[in-house]
This record gives sequence, structure tokens and C-alpha cells, in this order.
Amino acid sequence: MVHTLYVSVIRPSAAATLETQLARQAAGETIVAERTFAVVVKDYEQEACFILMLWASAIMAYKARRSLRERQLLSQPLLQLEEGSRILPDDARQLSRPLQALSPEQQSYLLPRALLTALQRFSSTRNIQDVSSA
Repeated sequence: MVHTLYVSVIRPSAAATLETQLARQAAGETIVAERTFAVVVKDYEQEACFILMLWASAIMAYKARRSLRERQLLSQPLLQLEEGSRILPDDARQLSRPLQALSPEQQSYLLPRALLTALQRFSSTRNIQDVSSA
């Protein structure tokens, strides 16, 4: 996309501007070199910078979208627990079922992964200290 724009618009425009300036200079005119946008960005380094800028923008947009989705998940009750209630090792499997019922995309988010790992470790080790190191 960027390369097509460079090949079809920017480089021909810059070449035409520079040729016009050289022709006027060869004719003996005193000229002030024009620095149009096309002349300034005609080189390969600037093209690479635009390509990298578009890639970085796409990556940042993807990360922002994923972050917004994770933030929305924070407002949902993932575990059906009363505040202050105790979790026994035997209850851990039952509590992990709603987390396992999430879509694969939602299961890949940080909070569901951390909760599921902690509940599974608590169920298997029956030791809360082992859960904190999960």
C-alpha cells in the first residue's frame, strides 16, 4: 500500500519537481529550491519510516482493543461468591466451571487464566501458599 503510493505518486511528483528546478537552473535563472512534501519524503528511508509507523499503529490498535476487552471482563462477576466467604479445596473445581465456560478468547485474558490456575492449584495441593506462587 505504502510502496504503491510511493511508486505511483510520490517519486514521480518529486522527480518532476526536481527536473523543473534543474531546467530552470540550467536556463540561468536564480531559483530557490522548492521543498515540497514529495521531494522531502521521496527516499527509501522515509518510505520505511511510514511502513514502520503503520505497523506500530496497527499493533497499538490491537493492544488497545484487547485491553478494552479485558477491562470489560473485569466488570463481570467471574466467580459466584459472596464477599468474605471461604473457598475450600473441594469447592475449587465447582468454582472453576464458569471460567472454563468462557469463550477461548476470554479464557486467554489475564484474569481468567490467573483465577483458573489458582483454583486448579488449590484443588490439587490443598495448600493456599502454593496458590500464591502460581
